Amino acid sequence: MNVFIETERLILREFTADDVGNLVELDSDPQVVHFITNGEPTPREEVERDYIPAYLDYYRRTPGFGFWAVVEKSSGEFLGWFHFRPGEGHPADEPELGYRLRRSAWGKGYAVEGSRALIDKGFADLGVTRVLAETMVVHGASRRVMEKSGMRLVRTFHADWPVHIPGDEHGDVEYGITYEEWQARH
Repeated sequence: MNVFIETERLILREFTADDVGNLVELDSDPQVVHFITNGEPTPREEVERDYIPAYLDYYRRTPGFGFWAVVEKSSGEFLGWFHFRPGEGHPADEPELGYRLRRSAWGKGYAVEGSRALIDKGFADLGVTRVLAETMVVHGASRRVMEKSGMRLVRTFHADWPVHIPGDEHGDVEYGITYEEWQARH
């Protein structure tokens, strides 16, 4: 197992081709993908053809950035993923943080624990100047993760999503933390 980050309760590791089933199962839960696809599952063929190759390519193209499978240390169970990668339309030193976890992992602080670890790694080891994260205005749980991870609300905006999701008329929010803000807290 190629471990990227280890926290008190989690292991963030590189994805492998063997993770197709994990991703299909994760994206088959309508509640997990509600704010992404309005509950529509991701087809297995798409995971095999698009997702896994893209995730594996990140490790080669941009070491230290990409998608990371998250595993619970105590059980070895696949919980979901985090991404920490250059955000669309943002400089390479301002990666976007994201996460998607199984419902069984919700409410246990795993999203905050993994997010903080990635933010710390970005600032301490990867030369990052700012980390950002985005979600829908109405996605309160994701917004709380961002806040508990040390990020602050930067702006509200309206993205053009390919799938209508109830609440998207309220727009999206961007949270962020700069290196200086992070340094002041450490």
